[in-house]
Amino acid sequence: MRKGVAMAEVELRNLTRRYGATVALNDVSMVIPDGAFVVLLGPTGAGKTTTLRLIAGLDRPDGGDIRVAGRSVLGDTPAQRDVAMVFQQYSLYPHLTVRDNLAFPLKSPILRTPPDEIRRKVDEVAQVLQIAHKLDNKATALSGGEMQRVSIGRALVRRPNIYLMDEPLSSLDAKLRSDLRVELKRIQAGLGATLLYVTHDQIEAMTMATHVGVLDAGRLVQFGTPREIYEDPVSVYVAQRLGLPRINVLPADLFAGAPSRAATIGLRPEHIVQGEGATSTVTRIERLGDQTRLHLSLRGHPVVTVADAHTPLKPGDELPIRPENPLFFDSAGARV
Repeated sequence: MRKGVAMAEVELRNLTRRYGATVALNDVSMVIPDGAFVVLLGPTGAGKTTTLRLIAGLDRPDGGDIRVAGRSVLGDTPAQRDVAMVFQQYSLYPHLTVRDNLAFPLKSPILRTPPDEIRRKVDEVAQVLQIAHKLDNKATALSGGEMQRVSIGRALVRRPNIYLMDEPLSSLDAKLRSDLRVELKRIQAGLGATLLYVTHDQIEAMTMATHVGVLDAGRLVQFGTPREIYEDPVSVYVAQRLGLPRINVLPADLFAGAPSRAATIGLRPEHIVQGEGATSTVTRIERLGDQTRLHLSLRGHPVVTVADAHTPLKPGDELPIRPENPLFFDSAGARV
């Protein structure tokens, strides 16, 4: 067993997986760097979970290769690949205590972890995930949020080549989800661990990821930092994956100056200048405390932008607006 943290670059080369006539993953190539926190984004059916299963060895590709630390692992069993996977649903042994659930992966004959090290690691992870007071409880006595924390803890007690997480926070309440976002990122950065994380939640992607991969119908359409994906998307599809409120996608001819090939203009809510330009009408106001969202109508098209928390605007008011830093897309949705 390796001492300390096991880090590894994970490379996918032309990875393809078919289920009958359905192509779940189509010629995907991607490098997950050592110590990176990579988030896969995309709707249901985009290929996110299939990617995790192929890396974990729970499924076999129809084409391509998976390399960990420069070595192909296609011939390795899941145990030999040394990955730790966290699923959306809790994967606990109900008859065991929290302590024994957390310790279980360390008792593997492959790891041969000494008992005192098991105790230390279990106590450390329990403190981090705020479940130390539950260590002697049976798993069946826990709340849903506590059960998922134990599931995450079962992965964190190990030092695998890569952590694979499939929407691990989606079933938690909003506050716990927010708290664990911060904790997971802190833990990952502290360990220097390589982590591949699947989510629908763009806030998780923006706040935790060092890299984001956007999947569309089994293809990897863009890979980069969250800022690159947000500011320089290759298509309307990618632009709509990040940003809250979502990017406004409008006919390009609503404003002057669009390139000749542009069919639509993409405007982030913060990239709309107020007080000059085309006249819109305020239809609704959302006061969120630190800011206000303005819902506008521009020649029959809905537009969302942001304003000062104490804006005096009210529904029915007219508001001139113009684009700033617009993104243009052609009729197929590709960036112009």
